[in-house]
Amino acid sequence: MANSRSARKRIRSNERKHIRNRAVRSAVRTSITKARRSLLGSLPTIDSEEQVLAAVRALDRAAEKGILHRNNAKRRKSRLMSMAHKLVTAAATGEQAAARAVAVGGEKGRSRAKAKSAAKPAATTRTAAARTPAAKTPAAKTPAAKAPARPASRTTKPKSSS
Repeated sequence: MANSRSARKRIRSNERKHIRNRAVRSAVRTSITKARRSLLGSLPTIDSEEQVLAAVRALDRAAEKGILHRNNAKRRKSRLMSMAHKLVTAAATGEQAAARAVAVGGEKGRSRAKAKSAAKPAATTRTAAARTPAAKTPAAKTPAAKAPARPASRTTKPKSSS
């Protein structure tokens, strides 16, 4: 328990700020999620552009109040706008399914967990030659490759001339 009145007051104020900051961070995460879902079309919304702008506003407000670090807010805005840009340019070219996968960050029709598990067995298989001890013979060392020997270190300090 705090010893001084000011420390007790600081604890109370920190608790109030913690509750408020948690609510604002949650609202920011919700607005970002809504914007992403509206961009990808999985959430029926009126306008995805409005959702993205609302998420950007929420991020700016949270950064201005100091709830999120300004670089954190900038990074999240950048990722959201990059995703929106990829989807808009893909809609113009007509490759929507592939663009959605690229915007989300995965391959078409494959989740990251499946891709990792499919690639893992291929990477761990070794050839028979790699398993034999003959394949692990060390290279012959040459005397020229060695570093020059160091002089023996002194155990006593040199005497100062006084």
